[in-house]
Amino acid sequence: MKLEIGSGLLYRPTCRGLPAHSMRRGSAMILPERGGGLHLLPDNCRARIVLNRLFVLLAPADWVALAVFLVGWFGYSYYADRAARSARGLRGVTHRLRLDWARQMVHRENRIVDAALTGNLMTSVSFYANTTIYIIAGLIAVAGTLDKLISFTEDLPFARVQSRELVEAKVFLLVGVFIFAYFKFTWALRQFNFLSILIGSAPDRNAQPDLLEQHALKSGTINTLAGDEFNRGIRAYYFGFAALAWFVSPTAFVAMTVAILLVLWRRDFRSHTLGALGS
Repeated sequence: MKLEIGSGLLYRPTCRGLPAHSMRRGSAMILPERGGGLHLLPDNCRARIVLNRLFVLLAPADWVALAVFLVGWFGYSYYADRAARSARGLRGVTHRLRLDWARQMVHRENRIVDAALTGNLMTSVSFYANTTIYIIAGLIAVAGTLDKLISFTEDLPFARVQSRELVEAKVFLLVGVFIFAYFKFTWALRQFNFLSILIGSAPDRNAQPDLLEQHALKSGTINTLAGDEFNRGIRAYYFGFAALAWFVSPTAFVAMTVAILLVLWRRDFRSHTLGALGS
């Protein structure tokens, strides 16, 4: 049985239990545009139709650009999180500095400075988390005014004529990117809260050296893990800018993704900041 949405021909799934009032044209089932009446279909049919609509919506160039974006983002994150742990990465260098900070903290009598530094880190993360909420709200508001957005994108250089559904997909990709960033920022914030608890529960500086070293390692590790989550949230912001280029064209999307990857790689592994911190 062929399924069609509006005038678009879809693949041939076998769907049982279709509503009797659906219109038929020969052997083809005609379904309303934009999901109308899909709630009347069985779950397996509805899932197949929505999935097929997604495949029909994107051109091959869009699929390639989206694949480059996702592989580049998550592939680089995997590479950076592993390779940056070495001495040549920014993450590895800052981890050693965080351990040095923790070792000095446990030997200090007054730890107000450490609490103040942790509070400063929490303020930065909190700022990004709050900003991300506003960005997500703004994107959801934009989704309600797509006609203006479509009109705007049509005037962009090299932009293609895009359907409303395609623009919706691009907007919700951005929403997904910033939701991911929000979860990373909030988890980093919680971990910095745990670091504050560790500072407050640090043993007396005259305690046994093994106990002090154990607490320092614990504090330094939590500090680094919180920093990792914060970096992942910042990285999502970078790739959010790459996703914006998709509104222009798939080629611009790929080019911006590659440019973002180069910028991130240089900053993590070849920057002057890394050289100064590691010297």
